[in-house]
Amino acid sequence: MLNGSELKSFLDEKVELYNRPDFIESDPIQIPHSYSLKEDIEIAGFLASVIAWGNRKMIIRNAHKKMELMGNSPYDFVMSHKEKDLEPLHNFVHRTFNGLDFVGFIKSLQNIYTNHGGLEAVFAKHQEENSMQKSISEFKKIFFEINHLTRTEKHLPDPLNGSAAKRINMYLRWMCRQDNKGVDFGIWKSIAPSKLSCPLDVHSGNVARKLELLTRKQNDAKALLELDANLRKLDPNDPVKYDFALFGLGIFEGF
Repeated sequence: MLNGSELKSFLDEKVELYNRPDFIESDPIQIPHSYSLKEDIEIAGFLASVIAWGNRKMIIRNAHKKMELMGNSPYDFVMSHKEKDLEPLHNFVHRTFNGLDFVGFIKSLQNIYTNHGGLEAVFAKHQEENSMQKSISEFKKIFFEINHLTRTEKHLPDPLNGSAAKRINMYLRWMCRQDNKGVDFGIWKSIAPSKLSCPLDVHSGNVARKLELLTRKQNDAKALLELDANLRKLDPNDPVKYDFALFGLGIFEGF
């Protein structure tokens, strides 16, 4: 096995390899990269990240379909849609996320931008010194404070109930990391990258275990805490950059 400095060098090399613009074409982050307005980027990114599980080509195709159903103007659609504008959304489906969930998400987003200052303001409110997990939990409460279908709640995680919250942690990486490499946006200045957590899924978890960054078998909140602690030893200011390395090793290199 690699010692600490060797492991850091190895992973830093992989970050450089995968954290570059050509990564975008095979990743759901391409959806928000279609936009330049801050609110369009953050809403498109949020709606794409929510369905980011399963086959990657299907994720990207269905996320583009979401944008098309909103006239490719997500912020304008969220803020000024009429009930009749929501009717085409009812036909949307991605695995267990269906049209009713989509409509519910649009209404919740409208509430967040109208009454809570937008997505960044809500996520920034409950951040802790070294973690965004309480913020994610509190975000879910605010997101579902308006009337909604109970079934829709399952599409947002609660880390305080044991979830690794992979998709939301990925979304926060997109919005908050500021490295000028052209992949992550870094448009949320109120949340430091040092507080972010690695998006933990089957692939990143398996690679992390092989590299002895993770011992826990389940990919849950406790595993995320362990992985975060080890990644912060490698780079306390930007631990989540190693998502590129773990992801790339798992998906592209079959590590």
